Formats: sequence, C-alpha cells, structure tokens
Amino acid sequence: MKVVLAIRKVIIILGVLFASCSAVLVRASTAPSMVLVFYRVLIASLMLSPFVLWKHDGEWKNIPRKMYVLSVLSGLFLGLHFSAYFESLRHTSIASSVLFADMEVFFVAFAMLVFFKEKISLKGWVGIGVTFLGSVLIAIVDAGSTSNSLFGDALALSAAAFMSVYTMIGKVCRKYMTTTVYTFLVYLSAAVTVLLLLLLTGAPLVGYDPINYLIALGLAVFCTLLGHSIYSWGLKYEKASFISTAKMLDPVFASSLGIIIFREFPPPLVLIGASLVIFGISFYSKHG
Repeated sequence: MKVVLAIRKVIIILGVLFASCSAVLVRASTAPSMVLVFYRVLIASLMLSPFVLWKHDGEWKNIPRKMYVLSVLSGLFLGLHFSAYFESLRHTSIASSVLFADMEVFFVAFAMLVFFKEKISLKGWVGIGVTFLGSVLIAIVDAGSTSNSLFGDALALSAAAFMSVYTMIGKVCRKYMTTTVYTFLVYLSAAVTVLLLLLLTGAPLVGYDPINYLIALGLAVFCTLLGHSIYSWGLKYEKASFISTAKMLDPVFASSLGIIIFREFPPPLVLIGASLVIFGISFYSKHG
C-alpha cells in the first residue's frame, strides 16, 4: 500500500514537471500566443474525444444541465488563463512569469473571503504577507529592466486570477462528472473561446513555421494531458494541500529549464523574491 501511495505522489510530481515545460516551449515558438493556446486545447480535446464518447457515453445523460453551462464557463477562463500566461512569457522572464501565474490560491482565498465570508487564519495572512514581499522584490527588479517586464508580470498575475475562477468552478463541476468528461468539455470550450478571440483580432490560424505546430502538440500531450489533467486525477487520491504544495515545484522546474536551455539566469534579488513567494504560497496552502 505504501508503494502505491508513493507511486501516486511521484506521478503528481511528474505531472508538475510536464506542466512546467510549457514555459520553455512557448519561449521557443514564433507564433502568436493565442494561436498556440488554440491548438494546444483543440488537440487535447480531440485526443480525449474517443475515450469520452466510448467509455463515458452513459455519463452524459446523468449530468445536470447547469454543469454543462459551468463547464463551458470554466473553459472560457482556462482559455483566458493560457492566453495571458503565454503572452506574459513574451515580455518577462520565465521565473517571474511562472511565479506570478502560480498565485491563484490567493485570488481564491480573497474570493472566498469576500463572497462567502470565509475567514483567513493568522498563519494564512503571514503566508500572504511573505508572498507579497517576494512579489515586490521581483517587481522592483523587473521595473529596473529595459524590457516591458512589468507588463509581463501583470499579464501573469491576470493569468492567476483567470485560473482561480477556473479552479473554483471546477470544484463544483467535478462533483457531477469524471475527470475525463470534465476536462474534455473544458478544453473544447477553451478552444472555441480562443478561436473567437482570434477571429475578432484577425490573427491567421495557419502559415507559421512548422516548429510551432510541433510545439502545440507538445503542449497538448505533455503540458495538458500529462500535466494539468494529472492535477484533477490526483485530487481523487491525495489531499488538496499536497497538490497545492507539489505545484510549487512548477516555478522551480520552469526556471531550471530556462537556465539549461536559454541560459536565462535570474538576478539574485529575483531568486530571493522567488524563494519568498514559494515559501509564502506553500505556507498558506498548509495553514491558510
């Protein structure tokens, strides 16, 4: 039994590693961010469709209509999350982008505080304070750079806000549908959302270097199906606190890959800020 539990934890950590690869894949691409998002979620939904239609065909009639609407809404926010996150990587460092994009837990916490009057413990506020301090240190460094890093940081932070809405809706929907059906609906909805945005902006869907389509395939297989979907799978077997803590490895993995592949070394102050952010989010996840 202990071996099985250990294997599940390893699978979840591998899921974090696969998800963290999205930062370096996006950085290596030349296509617009929303184009990559569109192909990522479209390919993921197409890959899931045979399993959904064959293995879960009897589940559809038992799902309340409201859950279909919420799943579509969840996919909308997931599409916005990926779009904002991918675009942030064009303007700021991998370390800053991933760290700010991983702050969804605090948006969830404040939403629960404002709308549901859930209290945040003293230790929870300590975690929030430490994370805020780390964010300020990173922002100070980015503000002093010659690039548009602060704009990238803001985009990454908005990506965290979009992800928090996706997470809160998902907690409701997952009570009524399996991971496979829910993620299929969400990815398909995200694809439609981003497609509409692309049509509105007039961005072409084709005509890019072939490497971009291979990157989109990698994003769909590794970062989505073997990454984000693993989080949903893991919630059935592990505590949410473990999942949240494991996800804190995301900026560590992503930054390490950035150093190895792009020789992108974060400044010392960013490393200090990143350490504070990771500690603060982890501390809040355990005690908030």
